[in-house]
Amino acid sequence: MTKPDPRFAVNFVCLGNICRSPLAKAIFIHQAKQRGVLDTLRIDSCGTGSWHVGGPADPRSIMVAEKHGVELDHVARCVCSDDFESFDLLLAMDLNNRAELLRRGAPAERVRLMRSFDPTLKGRPEHELIVPDPYTGNDDGFQRVYEMLWRACDGLHEHIATTPRPSPAG
Repeated sequence: MTKPDPRFAVNFVCLGNICRSPLAKAIFIHQAKQRGVLDTLRIDSCGTGSWHVGGPADPRSIMVAEKHGVELDHVARCVCSDDFESFDLLLAMDLNNRAELLRRGAPAERVRLMRSFDPTLKGRPEHELIVPDPYTGNDDGFQRVYEMLWRACDGLHEHIATTPRPSPAG
């Protein structure tokens, strides 16, 4: 019998897994390295849609990450039912992705909106907690998303450091 993975496991989820969720994953890994806690975490990202599976992150996500010294090396994948039990948190970028995770059977207690961890947004209504999809916009949308994700990832690190793990995933 194998022991459950002791690391806290987070999975960032967006639509195609090429813009928001890989950028969130890269930022979270970067911050974890800065905090010296990377070895205590298991970090991944995925999409609710499958059309980009196997492909790289959007070049604009890579560009904004590099601009800030964040390494983004990524291969897109689609969420699967194993993710629902093997991750402590499934972090949806918007209300549609959260609804899709729940529709597919993800446990509600493990699904959160990514920006719910942004300390500057405490008490805000859910529709103000979305990370907008920058895919069809211009490049400055990626910078705005980066800034949103940086604050939310920082808050997520604080949450993990100060909150007991709900139940072992794995």
